[in-house]
Amino acid sequence: MQDFQKKETNTDIEQLHEEVKPANKKVIIFNFLLILAIFIGLFIYMINVDGIDNIKELLHQVDYKWVLAGLVCLLIHWFCEASNLHTPLKKMYPNQTFKNSFKVSMLGQLFNNITPFSSGGQPMQAYELTKTGKRVSDSLSAMAIKFIITQTALVVSTIVVVLFEFSFFAELMQNYVWIAIIGFILNILAIIVVILAGIKKKMITFFTTPIIKLLGKIHILKHPEDTIEKLDKSIDHFREQFLFMKSEKKMVAKMFIIAVIQSFAYYSITYMVYRAFGNRGITFWQIIPTQAFLLLIMTFIPTPGSGLGAEGGFYLLFNSIFQQGTINMSILFWRIYTFYLPIMVGALFLIPTKRKEDKNIKIKEE
Repeated sequence: MQDFQKKETNTDIEQLHEEVKPANKKVIIFNFLLILAIFIGLFIYMINVDGIDNIKELLHQVDYKWVLAGLVCLLIHWFCEASNLHTPLKKMYPNQTFKNSFKVSMLGQLFNNITPFSSGGQPMQAYELTKTGKRVSDSLSAMAIKFIITQTALVVSTIVVVLFEFSFFAELMQNYVWIAIIGFILNILAIIVVILAGIKKKMITFFTTPIIKLLGKIHILKHPEDTIEKLDKSIDHFREQFLFMKSEKKMVAKMFIIAVIQSFAYYSITYMVYRAFGNRGITFWQIIPTQAFLLLIMTFIPTPGSGLGAEGGFYLLFNSIFQQGTINMSILFWRIYTFYLPIMVGALFLIPTKRKEDKNIKIKEE
């Protein structure tokens, strides 16, 4: 059994190396240059609009206890993200360490932020997990379970807060309500699709198979038949893990609570930035749904880390809330927390380290 798993793992590593690594070299360099250009452009814009003297004055007046609070919120967000990846992996591989789960999670943060539509995170996480003996199908199953729970917690908690602050939210979002509705619908549909993959395989393949074949005919996708076969095997394995997870109600409940904490920690960063620049009058619970709505907008932006769209969305939504002259610096601070720091810290985990051979044994017999 162990020899079979090792053989399959080596194959998985080779496949992921072929599918992910070559495309990343030029694309990632381009994305990094684009990110740098956006950062420089934002800085130049700030200098032209606010002036260097005003920027210096703002930095002098910043309440750094709120800046520190924002950093704490970011760390909580990272810890919760890693914890919800670690929990299902630990069920499948008892020897899985939180240290490795945290590393894999941070690599996901890095590649999600430097690729359009956050598309690079999961393949690189799966690639990293194969280095410690995990099968790609197991890794993707764990990430799918985490996705379902995290997205469900995100949608539920956001809806609850919006209902409590509906009048404020409706007035602020009156020109963008339709985008919020579309965003919520897309998130709910994504959850439904992943759940259906776990319980209704034929329904998923009924839609995906003709799409894959079409992409093959128009030469967008190479080897469509191989892709269909791989997808079929992945869905079968995911169904096994999904049924297994259904029996782990306590674990799912724990992950849901952690995901709620994670969501609020991430949204709280905006409130910490708001208070750091001396803003008052808007409550924490009014900032939360507005930030949640901004996250929905960001999912539609095809640039790495939703560059330009995130900054523009923040300006449109919060300009009327923040004190005059503080919005541009607030955008910079918010992006440092939610974009640049995850990239810089995630990049540290790319540094090779000596590692003992991991002898993870799966808890379930295949």
